[in-house]
Amino acid sequence: MCTVVIDVTDAATARLLAVRDEDPLRAWDALGEWWPETHPAVLGIRDRRAGGAWLAVNPEERRLAVLLNRADVVDLPDELALTRGTLALESVLGRSPVAPLSMHGFNLLEVRPEGARVLSWDGISLRETLIESGTHMIAHDDLDDEDTPRIATWLPEFRALGPTAQSSDWVGEWVALLATSAQLDPADDRAIIRDNRPHGYPTQSLLYATASVTPDGVVIADHSLPRPAHWTD
Repeated sequence: MCTVVIDVTDAATARLLAVRDEDPLRAWDALGEWWPETHPAVLGIRDRRAGGAWLAVNPEERRLAVLLNRADVVDLPDELALTRGTLALESVLGRSPVAPLSMHGFNLLEVRPEGARVLSWDGISLRETLIESGTHMIAHDDLDDEDTPRIATWLPEFRALGPTAQSSDWVGEWVALLATSAQLDPADDRAIIRDNRPHGYPTQSLLYATASVTPDGVVIADHSLPRPAHWTD
């Protein structure tokens, strides 16, 4: 139940804040070049178990991708499901998924030179949602879905900060708002920094990343939380 906030200026410029929710017992590696043989020059946050990436970036081609889970509308046995961890890695090399897919549901957010978009797979169909100029938010359902409490609560607050292109410190402003959101109980449906265990999932917020993709290049940073689902110790 990850969360991404993204501000798009034009096809060539986007800035985002991504929060990763995962089982704390599932080992991972911070941002690095973990795939030099198969995905050279690609950086990402690696899942050690499956070897894939939650977030990946190809600085040379100014491509970035973030993977978010989405519910299936059909039952796919786990033993038949391929890992979704390859999606972000392939995306930043210009290879987006094509249906049909033997995978559980996902939202794949892609920032590309052609513009930003979300590819959504529910087990039956693969849909494309182009991301227009402005500030947007996505979690486990559709882009800017007001039925998702954290989006209904916090998207207006991020939009109220104004366009990131007009800010001298958009990262500081967005992270400060994220810190404000973390004052909510992490099990609250409105929370961005989350503890999903009361909702039946083992995942908790573990880290956040900020990134800007502009004609000048890519700037990205990742930050681990001091402990799962907590902004401070």
